[in-house]
Amino acid sequence: MQNQTIDGVEVMRSSGNVFADLGLHDAEKLKIKAGLVIEIRKAMRLQGLTQQEAAKRMGITQPKVSDMMRGDFSNLSERKLMDCLNRLGYDIEIKVRPAAQPVGHLVLAVG
Repeated sequence: MQNQTIDGVEVMRSSGNVFADLGLHDAEKLKIKAGLVIEIRKAMRLQGLTQQEAAKRMGITQPKVSDMMRGDFSNLSERKLMDCLNRLGYDIEIKVRPAAQPVGHLVLAVG
């Protein structure tokens, strides 16, 4: 990535994954989890659910929902987040295909 200086501030273009840009070791997993949490938040808002109501539907505690809403989803696995979305009435499709590179990667596509 090439750095630029804009109005005296050095700026670096993002890779598209803020977690990778921050040098976190599980960047792809964190990006997937963040995307799932965003969809959970959208579902809760669309359905007008309180944290307590959402917790009951998702099978987790209200404090875990609160943590999730504040961006702390470290205590929830990708699988559990997918289960939460299922319980909120969403389908999840996992697509597997050969990778273009020797090592594949995870991608979350929302439709």
